[in-house]
Amino acid sequence: MNSLGPRKVKAQLLIKRFRSKTIVLRATDGTCLLGEFDKSKCSQNAIVVLLHGWEGSSKSSYLVTTANTLLNHGFDVLRLNFRDHGNTHHMNRGIFNSTMTDEVSDVIKQFLQKFEYKKRFIAGFSLGGNFALRIATDRGNELKLNAVAAISPPVDPINAMIAIRLAPSIYRNYFFRKWSASLKTKLMFFPEYNYGKELKKAKSLDDLNAVFIPRFTPYPTPNEYFSSYSIVEDRLSGLPVPSYLIAATDDPVIPTDDVTKINKTNFLNIDIQKFGGHCGFIESLNADSWIESYLVDIFKSSV
Repeated sequence: MNSLGPRKVKAQLLIKRFRSKTIVLRATDGTCLLGEFDKSKCSQNAIVVLLHGWEGSSKSSYLVTTANTLLNHGFDVLRLNFRDHGNTHHMNRGIFNSTMTDEVSDVIKQFLQKFEYKKRFIAGFSLGGNFALRIATDRGNELKLNAVAAISPPVDPINAMIAIRLAPSIYRNYFFRKWSASLKTKLMFFPEYNYGKELKKAKSLDDLNAVFIPRFTPYPTPNEYFSSYSIVEDRLSGLPVPSYLIAATDDPVIPTDDVTKINKTNFLNIDIQKFGGHCGFIESLNADSWIESYLVDIFKSSV
């Protein structure tokens, strides 16, 4: 419901009204990421960097509607694409994996050096929320962040993958279809990777993980890879800025029990709702999401 139906229609109408500036940002290692920059008509000298989920993009419905709400409340917005997301497969040779927070941090830093803001925030959805919390922990002071919000982030990715495996087939099929298509597109631009046969044989996410994780990440097994971006135990103990983790117990792909594995830190505020699904938190038949106004409240309290 957060991406389809009324939400999708609403986002398609909104994005036509945006006067987005497309910008390419370069990390210190040469990686280039694409962003969509929108300025509020009543700017408060505050910027929110929005990070999408796995196989989403800067044009995902939830990012567009959230950006619209933030813009209406005086926040400028940068909707940033991860590597190999949002039709950017041609921009970098290496294949995306979920450990790549440094390049995302680097391009956010580059953006903030070019566009100076008094108040700086990051909000991420799903995998983007996991990225947001790790970036805040590792480089929050360097980026001079004022607050960070993570909506439905995977906390223990091993369990998240198990949950997807056990969830209704619509979720498994969605992620398998999206990731397969992304890998196919990457191969079109970089045929030297030569994984066409393996991709054609794969029938599930587990099949893709078994092939692509040992081949295209620094980790020999899927579990070692998933553990590398886990935020359990003391991973967030160094958080230097107020951070908010919002999740729902009825999320079909992110087990909220994993949140109890995060060791307490003074800067992390955890809000577990009974209902909300995965990144949805729909509050009306128009498919409005209360997360958007919640983010406004969080960030305005820091302005």
